[in-house]
Amino acid sequence: MVKYTTSPVPSNYPRSTSPLPAPANYQPSTPSAAAKRYIYLRRLFKFNQMDFDFAAWQMVYLFVSPQKVFRNSNYRKHTKSQFARDDPAFLVLLSVWLFLSSICFALAMGLTTVQTALFVLYVVFVDFIGAGIFMSTVLWVVSNKYLRMDSSAPDVEWGYAFDVHINAFFPPLSLLHCFQILLFNGLLSHGGLLSCFVSNTFWLASFIYYLYITFLGYSNLPMMKNTRIFLLPLPLLVLLYLASLMADWNLSHMLMNFYHYRVL
Repeated sequence: MVKYTTSPVPSNYPRSTSPLPAPANYQPSTPSAAAKRYIYLRRLFKFNQMDFDFAAWQMVYLFVSPQKVFRNSNYRKHTKSQFARDDPAFLVLLSVWLFLSSICFALAMGLTTVQTALFVLYVVFVDFIGAGIFMSTVLWVVSNKYLRMDSSAPDVEWGYAFDVHINAFFPPLSLLHCFQILLFNGLLSHGGLLSCFVSNTFWLASFIYYLYITFLGYSNLPMMKNTRIFLLPLPLLVLLYLASLMADWNLSHMLMNFYHYRVL
């Protein structure tokens, strides 16, 4: 397979010592960003080439031991010269999970068929794709501009920033769109301190998961520094959580009202 390069080769990688010039058709071993995107997007339509078992394993470990998920990116860097996933299986499974959980969410809100379709389209294209591209791009710019050890260090791949985001997005999606819905009609749909406590605890856990997995993703890169900055909002989140309980602000009720408003 023809491959290209866009980033400097790490100093610990072997280099050619031949005094002869490279052949006319010679090309370095690391694919360019465009080539990586092309390969990744092309594999989106080749399900028989995707490792869904490994993607499912990653989803489980994002809940119980997210560090193990990012260790695989180091192995991928040494074998395929990139930290980002080259297999879209995780993205496909996440999209299916998002689609099914959004339908369950819409049913719990009592939406009609048309409203459910509009709701699912909004969640997929705005909440997931739109917000995902925005957050990945912001963190990609911040990490490359402010968190690299020095300007000569390799840059963070945008694809890896997107991988970190969807990794961090999966636990909150499961907590808020799936597990919380199981309690909605029986507990969360009613008012009271217990309902507020359970609902807001789901939200707090979701934010903690997102920040912690994001921190793990960037701290895993050897050229990053000061990655603990991603954990700085945690004390503020705890204070906001306690304030919401004292004020009886049920975040799940607020979310339901917001969804009803934008769908209707």
